[in-house]
Amino acid sequence: MKRWVVLMTLMVAGQAQAGIRNYVAPIERSNWHLEQASPLQCVLTHEIPAYGKAVFVSRASKDLNLNFTLQMRRKPDRTTEAWVRSVAPSWRPGVPPREIAQLTYYRHFDGELPKQEAWVMLTELEQGMQPTFFYRDWHSPDQVAVGLSSANFAPSYQAFVQCLDSLLPFGYEDIAFSVLHYQEKDGELTQDSQRRVDQIIQYLVLDPSVELVLTDTYTDSFRSKATNQAITNQQAEQLKDYLLRAGIPEERIIASAHGEQRHIASNRTQAGRDLNRRVVVRMEY
Repeated sequence: MKRWVVLMTLMVAGQAQAGIRNYVAPIERSNWHLEQASPLQCVLTHEIPAYGKAVFVSRASKDLNLNFTLQMRRKPDRTTEAWVRSVAPSWRPGVPPREIAQLTYYRHFDGELPKQEAWVMLTELEQGMQPTFFYRDWHSPDQVAVGLSSANFAPSYQAFVQCLDSLLPFGYEDIAFSVLHYQEKDGELTQDSQRRVDQIIQYLVLDPSVELVLTDTYTDSFRSKATNQAITNQQAEQLKDYLLRAGIPEERIIASAHGEQRHIASNRTQAGRDLNRRVVVRMEY
């Protein structure tokens, strides 16, 4: 703690003295950009002249997430301890700094902060403060201070928040491997399974970089083997047709039917047969 207090005293109070390098955008060059805005991903960026870029990213998921990356033109050449403090800009004298986080820069990697600390940085920027990274340079004895300017932050931040509100409530990891089930009476997908199919379609439409959708259809052994194979053939084709009508190109779909093969539960019980009547859907980049 004593080391930290000494470091902060030197770097905050003595920013103009020799041996301390400061990187922060002046007011006239402080630009924030909503670099990407879609239901899959929101990206807010800020250029730091002569240093690199600050990047906030939130992706579609069932849980609200946020990550921050300090992209450096010169990556760390050795493991280095760094501190993040919220510092008042020069036009707000007298406001004391606030500690945000301590982190480790790893060799050849950018600096990163997880969800909670990233949100704190955005909150501090919204309040006109300047989140600043402090560390000792790995190529010289200099101390380094890298600040995120709050000038011109508000418009892009408001657009970023609107983008967050439009993110899908599920992501690739949530649906990339899905098991769907059929009802016994009519052979139709259950309501939950139909909702999952619609989510898969919604994601595929938004992300054309997903190259393949593989569907493997199975059933129980309640009927003859030939009948069960015919049932899964029909169900596989119906699911493929549903994807095609939704606009998914045929070359992205591989549908297979396996009849009563590869049971995952006993066919002697209703619960077991319910589990065996299934479609396994896999998505691949």
